[in-house]
Amino acid sequence: MSETLRPQGTAGDARPALPQLRPSRAFAHDSGAARPGNPHRSDGRPPQTPRGARTSGQRGRLGTTPPVPRRPAFFVRPLLWAGVLCAALFAALTWQVASDGPLRALDERFGRAVVHSPVPTALAEFFADLGNTVVAVPMLALAALYAAWRGRRAAAPRWWLPPLASLVTMAVVPAVVVPVKTWLARPGPPEMAGGAHAGFFPSGHGATAAVAYGAVALLLAAPWTAYPGRSYGPALAAAVVLLDLAVGVGLVRRAYHWPLDVLASWCLAGVLLAACAAVCGRRADRPHTADDGQPAAPTSSDAM
Repeated sequence: MSETLRPQGTAGDARPALPQLRPSRAFAHDSGAARPGNPHRSDGRPPQTPRGARTSGQRGRLGTTPPVPRRPAFFVRPLLWAGVLCAALFAALTWQVASDGPLRALDERFGRAVVHSPVPTALAEFFADLGNTVVAVPMLALAALYAAWRGRRAAAPRWWLPPLASLVTMAVVPAVVVPVKTWLARPGPPEMAGGAHAGFFPSGHGATAAVAYGAVALLLAAPWTAYPGRSYGPALAAAVVLLDLAVGVGLVRRAYHWPLDVLASWCLAGVLLAACAAVCGRRADRPHTADDGQPAAPTSSDAM
């Protein structure tokens, strides 16, 4: 049998052609590793620094791996804007009272209407007494002790800061209210028992109740104080708002203060609580959560 000789081509006869694939060659994209996230590994192992495995750091702050830009300042510092708004409103109310503006006359007419409203006297007296220091301050002290005990037991970083900040905020209330009362010397309602006196703006009872019960809500909503998997922040905030409203109505109904006195005390409390929450928020974070849903052990980088 004779073989058929193939013609020998020359260099000039070469034509461009696509490379032929060999069946024995391994390709990464044909293997099981060719899936989203691992396009260039033929052994099925993930890359050394997968993008999906990066853990985010503190919300709205630097600290991710690798770092990411901060969020806009308007979203990072809502407490600052709330404090500025309350301070501006407090200044406007103080100006109206000091200059005997039209808002003051309207306030006095509305206050007299509330005094003669059908709100039960005993109920108004009960809620007005909740703004007394002998009631509000002990409740705040108990909440501070409870938060400190839970934080130390959970080994939370800087567990002592929120209780201390809440107590200092409460101590600032008389230091601000008393000088403003002395400076304005606004007379109280004439229906007040014993006759009207001077020095009623802003309301000390209203500011004490708002700061004390607001600080209690902040302490009970702390990550290590609340039970894992439960968030009491919205419920506590709603309860504090309703309680402060009841205290304010009781103070006006019993002719202890004018409505603007109570409203100004709420604005002052908003400034103090915003500062307290901002101080605690810069020092503590929500604790990390393990894969099983249980809070993980705190690290030295955690802060409330």
